[in-house]
Amino acid sequence: MVTQQGNEALLEEETTVLKPPSMYRVILLNDDFTPMDFVIFVLQEYFHKDTETATRIMLKVHREGKGVCGVFPKDIASTKVEQVVRHARQEGHPLQCTMEEA
Repeated sequence: MVTQQGNEALLEEETTVLKPPSMYRVILLNDDFTPMDFVIFVLQEYFHKDTETATRIMLKVHREGKGVCGVFPKDIASTKVEQVVRHARQEGHPLQCTMEEA
């Protein structure tokens, strides 16, 4: 920032405060048609979960109606939601995937 004092111009240091990006939870929703094996596959393929963790999340989705797959910045979360839904539709499954601010 430049300020004038008489005939002189003074440069003042500006400080920029950066905050971390907002994070979003990616959530799988239960339905009565998508096979459990497919849900486990999705968790392993798109969220890099090991078999035990993927099975635990799948059972949470099955029993409680939804389960968190991971927490990501908005762009990454949105991309993962699109990838999961696209793959599910290609395989003929109605699996729903959403995101919400963490």
